Amino acid sequence: MLTLRTCSPLRYNLLPHKLKPKPLSLLSFSIKPFSHKPKPKPKPLSLSSHSDSHSKMSSSRPSAFDALMSNARAAAKKKPQTNSPSSKKRKTLEPQNPKTINSSSIVKTQESNQEPVVDVQKPISNQPIKPQDSIDAKPVDNAEKPVKKAKVVGVNEKIAELKSNIALLKKKGSEFDPKMVACWEKGDKVPFIFLSLALDMISNESGRIIITDIVCNMLRTVIDTTPEDLVAVVYLAANKVAPAHEGLELGIGDASIIKALAEACGRTEIQVKKQYKEMGDLGLVAKASRSSQSMMRKPDPLTIAKVFETFQLIAKEAGKDSQEKKKNRIKALLVAATDCEPQYLIRLLQSKLRIGLAEQTLLAALGQAAVYNEQHSKPPPNIQSPLEEVIALRIDRQDAAKIVKHAYSVLPVYDKIVPALLSNGVWNLSETCSFTLGVPVGPMLAKPTKGVSEIINKFQDMEFTCEYKYDGERAQIHYMEDGSVEIYSRNAERNTGKFPDVVLAVSRLKKSSVRSFVLDCELVGYDREKQKILPFQILSTRARKNVSVSDIKVDVCIYAFDMLYLNGQPLLQEQLKVRREKLYDSFEEETGFLQFATTLTSNDLDEIQKFLDAAVDARSVSEQDNILASLYLCLGTVPDLILDHNEGLIIKTLDRDATYEPSKRSLNWLKLKKDYIESIGDSLDLVPIAAFHGRGKRTGVYGAFLLACYDSNNEEFQSICKIGTGFSEAMLEERSSSLRSKVIPKPKPYFRYADTINPDVWFEPTEVWEVKAADLTISPVYRAALGVVDPDKVEETLLDTRMLKAFFFSPIEFVLILGISLRFPRLIRVREDKTPEQASSSEQVAEMYTDQKHNHPNNQDDNGDD
Repeated sequence: MLTLRTCSPLRYNLLPHKLKPKPLSLLSFSIKPFSHKPKPKPKPLSLSSHSDSHSKMSSSRPSAFDALMSNARAAAKKKPQTNSPSSKKRKTLEPQNPKTINSSSIVKTQESNQEPVVDVQKPISNQPIKPQDSIDAKPVDNAEKPVKKAKVVGVNEKIAELKSNIALLKKKGSEFDPKMVACWEKGDKVPFIFLSLALDMISNESGRIIITDIVCNMLRTVIDTTPEDLVAVVYLAANKVAPAHEGLELGIGDASIIKALAEACGRTEIQVKKQYKEMGDLGLVAKASRSSQSMMRKPDPLTIAKVFETFQLIAKEAGKDSQEKKKNRIKALLVAATDCEPQYLIRLLQSKLRIGLAEQTLLAALGQAAVYNEQHSKPPPNIQSPLEEVIALRIDRQDAAKIVKHAYSVLPVYDKIVPALLSNGVWNLSETCSFTLGVPVGPMLAKPTKGVSEIINKFQDMEFTCEYKYDGERAQIHYMEDGSVEIYSRNAERNTGKFPDVVLAVSRLKKSSVRSFVLDCELVGYDREKQKILPFQILSTRARKNVSVSDIKVDVCIYAFDMLYLNGQPLLQEQLKVRREKLYDSFEEETGFLQFATTLTSNDLDEIQKFLDAAVDARSVSEQDNILASLYLCLGTVPDLILDHNEGLIIKTLDRDATYEPSKRSLNWLKLKKDYIESIGDSLDLVPIAAFHGRGKRTGVYGAFLLACYDSNNEEFQSICKIGTGFSEAMLEERSSSLRSKVIPKPKPYFRYADTINPDVWFEPTEVWEVKAADLTISPVYRAALGVVDPDKVEETLLDTRMLKAFFFSPIEFVLILGISLRFPRLIRVREDKTPEQASSSEQVAEMYTDQKHNHPNNQDDNGDD
């Protein structure tokens, strides 16, 4: 055993602090530990005596320690050792000049990596001193402070920390601190698990206020840590990958997702499909599959930026093998997903988030987050006291939500709204995000009314105008400065390829002074030979994509009624009278190609009634249209008996409260149809969610269908009626055949219906049907507009039908399970221009029921099932 105790003082006194070697316990040969007992005045050592003693004990081969001592002697000869107190006391490690050591010798020893002992010779300047290396070392200079060892936190620990803190998102905005939740450093990419946990929390809540708080605090956390990820977070929370008008969609069917899920989780497609059938939610299947799978090496955690970027790449994949490439990208995401991430990855890919997070709630939360984020958004400087500050904050949040919602209705592009919020604040959003040519705004909509006298009452002392309401496709035509044209549907879908004849017509019929415009109009099927408007059913037979002008069999006429933009100037804030004048001055009319909507400006009741009669021409929509459409499809021509097909009138204010309100159903626009006077008023657009097998003559097809309206607040379809009338045999066969491919094994969790309803089959919500009915009634069986009926009316209904004996509830309690239903519903047509989420809302149903009670106070509700 080699004893080296006597060398300790020499070794530490000769070497500067930075070059002192690691503890000798790290050497490859066996030694005894040093004795660190400081002595006030150590005796000077003789280098020669040490050398002699060491040479006797060492072998012929020079050791690493010999090299160390040789270097020390060489340094001592060049510069004698000082006797300053700092050099004698080891507790005070003053930095010394590293040139006192022969650097060339150190380099030589560093080049040798055959033995671990070489590490002793490395300068420690790149390896900070650790406490265990020298227990009595005390740094003096800040530049020489030891660097703390970074705390290594694994992915599982971070997830656990995040899950323990995620509930803090429920806090009120004034009590929330983003730093309490974030488990990542500022500037780091936001982990996808953060969004997944927030969405999972939202799915377990039903209150609109608390959901808004969760989303607001989630967005504030992202703004505080990684604001550049905010656009991706908002898009994913809205379940989108791009603005609607860009037409960028994921384009993935369940079959591709199931295949990717099976490969990612080491399962067979049969196993996944079986579990999907049992659980009814592919997201839950993905979560269960990933949680039961172990992995040798876990991929890097998913980030929101990575997921969003991958979604966009999936949407852009086209051409040969595109489905295979999409599947592989999905597979890569699933392999890296953990905890509840697979569940929400799959739901986002299916575009079926269904957690009760409406886009309007997201927009309101975004505005509120901007208010709380004082770094980017400052309210107007009009606060005088702390109390005013509290009140002002509440008002500011409400105002900010309205500002963001309005900005999105004018410019529905998160890529522009979010950066504008972060850079200029919410209070300047109306200036930084305005109506832009080439980006469609949501169309302004009209509220239904039931008679001419009601119109006169609502528009007292106001100038208003009546226009024909045409039965076609709503369109917004954008003409660019470079002469290009884009046509968008009411859903902001790009329809330019569907209507090449319209592109030619507007380009030809605009006046030479017009350089750019946005036209709000109706595209209506038109027989130019007979100069007659065609039914919507005939218009719907046109091809949808890549239409060639030479192949067009159904011509269309542009019926223009509003101008939203002209020569670089937005007109949304102009009154209708001004917008209409600019419309008339910008185009030349040509019958059958481009015409202005027929109008009447009057407040005379008889005159308006005659105008309405002339518009609708006393036609029967459902029967006549279906017959004519069938004849057209069989004969390829339009029968002579056809009449002009207009739905009714649109009544608009002209010069007061007459601005254009995008995406809003306004009281300044009213619609009146002939059959409004005979029934409940407006027709309803409803979604078939289930069916009952037919009997007798209807054996082999579905005999009746369960229809639902859509509640956007809770993202659910609420049952409203069964329908079995209004079908011809051909139509019933067509609808049955179409829906058979949409059958699902069990109802979706976002279907709201009574347990007493037992359909034979359930459907994936895909179609929208326009339905008329005699009136609306409250019902314990259906769930439309659940809970909006007043308790007094419930009590009358219960007494009238002797239901108090069957239900042991008070009227207040019973109202919570009472919905609204339709009496004697009949099918008008299939609305191929609408998605299920654009069906009539529960709010509309409630409004129609309320208006019916006010207009017909003597009507009694009937709870009989239809």
